[in-house]
Amino acid sequence: MPEKKQKKNIENNEISKKIDKEKHEEILKIYKEIKKGIGKAIEGYKKAWKGTEKEVFAEMAFCILTPQSKAKNAWQAITTLVENGLLYNGKPEEIVDFLNIVRFKNNKSRYLVELRELMTKDGKLQPKKILSEIGDTFEKRKWILKNIKGMGLKEANHVLRNLGFGENIAILDRHILRNLKSLNVISEIPKTITEKKYYEIEKKMREYSNFSKIKMDELDLVLWYKEAGEIFK
Repeated sequence: MPEKKQKKNIENNEISKKIDKEKHEEILKIYKEIKKGIGKAIEGYKKAWKGTEKEVFAEMAFCILTPQSKAKNAWQAITTLVENGLLYNGKPEEIVDFLNIVRFKNNKSRYLVELRELMTKDGKLQPKKILSEIGDTFEKRKWILKNIKGMGLKEANHVLRNLGFGENIAILDRHILRNLKSLNVISEIPKTITEKKYYEIEKKMREYSNFSKIKMDELDLVLWYKEAGEIFK
């Protein structure tokens, strides 16, 4: 047996011993019920990457607004900023008035303008071109963490997933962590998540993903749906 396959089998055996079987069956049931919707959502993420430079930028901007705010509010704010042109041309003091529905609007209005400047090359907004020149998903994530103000690991993974690069990364928000704990994939929900702890939990979620045969981006949507009752960005 190849070494990689043998290691995967060992991991699966370890997970099967500790996993909450009832919760696991519930996850499989939900996955089966909403698989069509999940497929549609993931197809939408991949389509977003094939969109225009401005559309890709809007997806990145959305993830700047999500920390400690409702995703729907963040997307509503981005939609409004796109419609009035301020997302692509506005100053922080112009943008901030449209961020009343998200938290930390003053900081985030500045972050949006800084993101726009970072994603501008040769006088043109080119986020897709810039990201395309950076290695694989994990290299892209490192670059985002190093260069984009206002994005931590969760937001970096969120934007990558929303652009179709989510098969091996985890968006560890409260919904996901709560369900990983319920499944016994993790023993506790940490009060604070350091970078090291984030990668540890992501690895455990990846092991469960392999065990359940549900890809990471699909699993994220299943766990989100279980908590929120809908599939959303």
